[in-house]
Amino acid sequence: MPEDPPQFSRVAEELIADLRRLPYDTPRRQVKRATKDLGAVLEQLLDKYKIGRDSPEQAIRERWADLVGSANATYSHPVAIERGRLLVLVSHGVVRSELFHHRQSIVAKIQQLPGCKEVKHLNLRAG
Repeated sequence: MPEDPPQFSRVAEELIADLRRLPYDTPRRQVKRATKDLGAVLEQLLDKYKIGRDSPEQAIRERWADLVGSANATYSHPVAIERGRLLVLVSHGVVRSELFHHRQSIVAKIQQLPGCKEVKHLNLRAG
């Protein structure tokens, strides 16, 4: 790939545009940045949004019925892990209370799953 030609300053660009009698349409506050490789940008996005990769949330969802019991699993759904807290949506008040009372043992079981060591607390919400 050939090297990029040297860039002129903004004042020089404006002078060249005036000499050629062309409008200089580049906004004054625009900052030109170096072009990034598409492969590297795509890889960063795939990692950030866990596309095509195993995520801790998915591992928890697959084993949720084993972790909390099948009766409680029908009324609850693990959503996301944020700052060491697993957000769980619970649609029944009794199930929410049951999960709240057993939250320490549930967290201990979750931490044994691969990639789930970061989960320290359960955040139970009605949903």
